[in-house]
Amino acid sequence: MFSFHRPLVAFLVVLFAGAASADDGMHYGYGKAATVEQISGWDIDVRPDGTGLPPGEGSVEDGEYLYEDKCAECHGSFGEGNNQFPALAGGEGTLTDKRPHRTVGSYWPHTSTLWDYIHRAMPYTQPESLSDNEVYAITAYVLFLNDLVADDFILSQENLVSVELPNKPNFVADSRPDTFNARCMKDCKEPGSIQVVTSIERQPAEAVVAKAAAQPVPAGEKIYRQACGLCHDNGITGAPKPHDQRDWRGRVDQGMDVLVRHAIEGFQGENGIMLPKGGFSHLSDEEVAAAVNYMVGESP
Repeated sequence: MFSFHRPLVAFLVVLFAGAASADDGMHYGYGKAATVEQISGWDIDVRPDGTGLPPGEGSVEDGEYLYEDKCAECHGSFGEGNNQFPALAGGEGTLTDKRPHRTVGSYWPHTSTLWDYIHRAMPYTQPESLSDNEVYAITAYVLFLNDLVADDFILSQENLVSVELPNKPNFVADSRPDTFNARCMKDCKEPGSIQVVTSIERQPAEAVVAKAAAQPVPAGEKIYRQACGLCHDNGITGAPKPHDQRDWRGRVDQGMDVLVRHAIEGFQGENGIMLPKGGFSHLSDEEVAAAVNYMVGESP
């Protein structure tokens, strides 16, 4: 099975081996030089000055249709946000409030960040599935929702950096150094010779008030809360909601084995999509099965 970690590991090995060779003549003999194609797969960031932006363009009009199809379910038709998903528009003048409303228009510093994030991570269930022109169009529409461009505006590689967000002047560069200590590379102290010259006196432990032990949360419910509830609580991309018999009608009839297999392997149905393990690949098959059993048990 292909793993995206392998190219990264090879790249890092080449990087550090090259650094060692340049510093002290050592060469560890691991890895090989990364190809242009391998590097391009990782080099997808976009910077505030426009570096990294690909050719392309997209209009506010096209962006509206794309946004309604791919974004509105989570972020609201007007960028107001749905449930726990963040709002994208509004909030002007609230940053000094006790509960500031941080959105693209009220808080973000750079338009390039908006383009970059949509390109990398959206839509939530299908990241990096949008074409460059679609990303330009959706970015243009989000800017329109924040009254930053007109309804006939066309965003492109050439003019993106000219669209400045209102809160940009309030961001300042952090002048603090990354570290206060120089790393020792030669003639370093032996670890055993290093002594602690100051210490904090231990204070007497205070009496601990006995508390009732918290009731353990069943494994299936715990996994559901951590990994599944985000989509299933809100019915995102057709995800059936617990307690909703209409959502589960027909699904349960297929049998638990089928439901568990779809949850583990992923499934594309008429009414939505299920990513393998909901996108949480670290979950074991047993944990996914426990979550499915919990949802079915909560949906009589």
